[in-house]
Amino acid sequence: MRLLVLNGPNLNRLGKREPGIYGAETLTDVEQHLQSIAEKELIDITFYQSNVEGALIDKIHEAEDAGCDGIIFNPGAYTHTSIALRDAIASVDVPVIEVHISNIHSREPFRHTSMLAPVCIGQMSGFGINGYELALRAFLLRRKGVKL
Repeated sequence: MRLLVLNGPNLNRLGKREPGIYGAETLTDVEQHLQSIAEKELIDITFYQSNVEGALIDKIHEAEDAGCDGIIFNPGAYTHTSIALRDAIASVDVPVIEVHISNIHSREPFRHTSMLAPVCIGQMSGFGINGYELALRAFLLRRKGVKL
């Protein structure tokens, strides 16, 4: 199994940016935790973060071309604004699980709507950095044939 963990704008600031909302863990902490699970589960996992919308779109396209089995994607603020990312996800035959550290539905009203959710197979929101692991485990269930 091959997975891409994709992170959008400002996620490189985890641990520094609004720790009361996003926690004290860094993106490196998230990646190390997921890598340890991936090694045990024999998953080839790749990590990528960008603050640039076009670079994220390129990675989504590349994931399909590379035969990726799934994408765990925290699109950050692009969740609420990016039709281009929505169209990129819709254009590939790679399942995507949208992840948010905070519960976007209990925050400011402009965060309540995800442009991407309709083209993703699921959304993890409000479980802190554990949402990444939950998304990874959802892909493990798919590998076992569980329909999600």
